[in-house]
Amino acid sequence: MTDNVADKTDVRPETRVEPFMPTEPLEIIYQDDHYVAINKPAGLLVHPSIIDRHEPDNALDILQTQLGRPVYTIHRLDKPTAGVLLFGLSPEAAREAVAVFTAGEVRKTYLAVVRGDTEAQQVIDYPLRPVPDRIMQGRERPHKAPKEAQTHLRRLGQVELPVAVGRYPTSRYSLLEIHPKTGKMHQIRRHLQHIRHPVIGDTRYGDRHHNRAFRERWGTRRLLLTAVELEFHHPFLASRIRVNATLDPLFVSILAALGWLPLIPVSWLSPAG
Repeated sequence: MTDNVADKTDVRPETRVEPFMPTEPLEIIYQDDHYVAINKPAGLLVHPSIIDRHEPDNALDILQTQLGRPVYTIHRLDKPTAGVLLFGLSPEAAREAVAVFTAGEVRKTYLAVVRGDTEAQQVIDYPLRPVPDRIMQGRERPHKAPKEAQTHLRRLGQVELPVAVGRYPTSRYSLLEIHPKTGKMHQIRRHLQHIRHPVIGDTRYGDRHHNRAFRERWGTRRLLLTAVELEFHHPFLASRIRVNATLDPLFVSILAALGWLPLIPVSWLSPAG
């Protein structure tokens, strides 16, 4: 998953992810009588996890404390992924929204920095097998069929830096706008690995040499993937709702360093941009 409908499946913990430090309230970017959306920081779990039991914080618990009322999970983002995260304010609202997500009546937009020169536009139609968690490892069915997964990419920018990484004298990177059409576990990250353009900062599916280069040059210790926009059919208002999340200052600083800030819609830029 990068963004999938909420279920009870836990995945293996991400390693070497910059931890979330709860120094201020979560940023609420949309709220009505039925739903609330936050701009989830990178490094924060969506909800408590058996696999990440050592993590003291999660968005669900923090938001419930912040609002003083229960909230209900609708979908999820990977722990290292930042951006739009929607919750229901009642069990009924959550059920209705899950049905909307399951029916594909949502449009999810992500922004990512990846290794290499990608195509200008591309559709990745590549089935994915379930990602086993540590609890189920050794007990999952070895021949379980992969499930349909499709991701649409649009290149917004590319750059070549005079920096040697590995055996190459220069380094090339692309800025992608991404629209997953299905919601499989780690889908965006696995699809980008499949086409050999992994997300920078991905410690599980990425390129450690380029991850190290960004860490040493810009202090980047996180996944450069953000859910910047979520558009969905509101079950109770009978209208389309669009929610935008601004990029965090670190992501904005990387875009500025690579000369890509002019390519970014104003609604996706943080105040630091």
